Amino acid sequence: MSAKASRQVGIRRSAPLFAALGDTTRLEIVSRLCANGPASITALTDGSGVTRQAVTKHLNVLSSAGLVRSAWRGRERVWEFEPKKLAEARAHLDAITQQWDDALGRLKAFVEKDR
Repeated sequence: MSAKASRQVGIRRSAPLFAALGDTTRLEIVSRLCANGPASITALTDGSGVTRQAVTKHLNVLSSAGLVRSAWRGRERVWEFEPKKLAEARAHLDAITQQWDDALGRLKAFVEKDR
């Protein structure tokens, strides 16, 4: 696979994750799960100003993006953060950062060459 094709695959894989994190409520849910560990919908709803139904919908979007997963504990569904997808997105952002650094390095070399 060419570098361009690989980059395009990375973009397609990361797009749902960035879209999911682009919502303030979903980003807050992820932050709460990271800070406090696994939590039920009830715990995630407390103090959020968002209904249980809305939190459930946001959790389903986050789950589809691979950012959270759930498990039943007794009669309660508990949600937890899944760091693997975020690590993949971080790798994609690192690649973009490297591309920008390389481009800026070439620009700097070009500008300094004429001095």
